[in-house]
Amino acid sequence: MTSGEKASADKFDDDDYPAYTMGRAADMLGVTQAFLRSLEGGLFVPARSDGGHRRYSRYQLRLAARVREITDQGTPVEAACRIIILEDQLQEALELNQRYEAERRAASEGR
Repeated sequence: MTSGEKASADKFDDDDYPAYTMGRAADMLGVTQAFLRSLEGGLFVPARSDGGHRRYSRYQLRLAARVREITDQGTPVEAACRIIILEDQLQEALELNQRYEAERRAASEGR
């Protein structure tokens, strides 16, 4: 496999690669394009193609799907975005705490 082929193949595995057009993303999620635009800035900023068209990554589509689940229960979009941001911050904090705790245990065992 050449380096160009490897770089191209890596895009398939990259959750952050902006592979989906707005229309395709909306179809996949069962939402309108206006719904996706409403998430911009508050939750994520889609990449832009050379022609200026929005492009979404798999990670962004997962976030949008989470917003849709919450809004389907009657929560406003802005509140749903805030909930997801807070959930992600909490998860990150828990992972950091777990890592620090493991480092602390390793240091105390090494005395």
